Amino acid sequence: MNFLEKDVQRTGRTLTFATTAFVLLALSSAAIAQAPATNPKSPETCRAIRSEKERLACYDELFGVPEGALIEQTPNPPVAAVPEPRPASLLDQRWELTPEQKQGSFRVDPHKPVYILAAFHSSHANDLPSSPSQNHSVLQSLGLQDTETKFQISLKSKLWENILGDSSDLWFGYTQSSRWQVFNGSQSRPFRETDYEPEVMLNFRTHRELPWGWDLRMSGVSLTHVSNGRDVPQSRSWNRVIGQFGFDRPGWTVVVRPWWRIHEDRPTDDNPDIEDFMGRGELLVTRNWGGHEISAMVRHSLRGGDRSHSAVELNWAFPIYGELKGYVQFFSGYGESLIDYNHSANYVGLGVSLVEWYSNTQETRRR
Repeated sequence: MNFLEKDVQRTGRTLTFATTAFVLLALSSAAIAQAPATNPKSPETCRAIRSEKERLACYDELFGVPEGALIEQTPNPPVAAVPEPRPASLLDQRWELTPEQKQGSFRVDPHKPVYILAAFHSSHANDLPSSPSQNHSVLQSLGLQDTETKFQISLKSKLWENILGDSSDLWFGYTQSSRWQVFNGSQSRPFRETDYEPEVMLNFRTHRELPWGWDLRMSGVSLTHVSNGRDVPQSRSWNRVIGQFGFDRPGWTVVVRPWWRIHEDRPTDDNPDIEDFMGRGELLVTRNWGGHEISAMVRHSLRGGDRSHSAVELNWAFPIYGELKGYVQFFSGYGESLIDYNHSANYVGLGVSLVEWYSNTQETRRR
């Protein structure tokens, strides 16, 4: 074999080797490309990361994200504290002073407390009622007993809503209180005294905030007539224009009521000196909490010397069952009733109440 032939054979073997090497290299590259990439991270690597967020991402990358998990945890924003609501105003509830509490006209609602005192005892009964007016004094003993039964009903209704804007309403009220000599069988158990009190009231929402949480919630004026509907010598009556200013804070009310008597001609006046005994104004404080209601009324003649006379009344209503409440009443001074306007005594009574002075009428309506 000549030199040329040997060179060709050598060249062929070289090409064959090169081709074989090229094919092997190509197949190896393809295998490497198809093989899954190895993750250089390890649990030890992730554990060494100080940032919680980055450490969690490392573990997720190493082991995979759990199904349904959030990739990034966002903390819940802080919830703003909601202030506790201020308890409903007792005066708002009773007189519908805000637009949200308006109930329309000609509804019948409680006005003053409604109660029955099965036993109402006096330190001494007014057996000889008297008045300086001519022929208005009883001259013969009535034979009364010191213990009797007393009851009162009182209702009101709105006649005109928003009469002078949305902060004023016109009301009509009626109260009737009776003293019944139910234990006095020898006198045929008579009704000793029944007082009738119709009134027309114009109320305004004032809403003036005062120190210590108090609020001048309302003001108003009323025209009031009170009489016992009897003939002489036991006829008694008077007419008044009464101002009313109501203050309250949660669970408390204070109502100031000055009045001016509409005077009558002396020959027709049943009781010309009634202001010196029944007073020229009164203060009523009420505390309402946990189903209990305590009220204190004070009135005075606002005169000195022999014309200075006063009265105090305390009432306590306490829960018994459901809407039924026990009721205790104490009165001391002049004018427990109209026939007794100039008679002073102490009285105490025990019974039950159906409606308190400041019952929650809004809750009652919702039920």
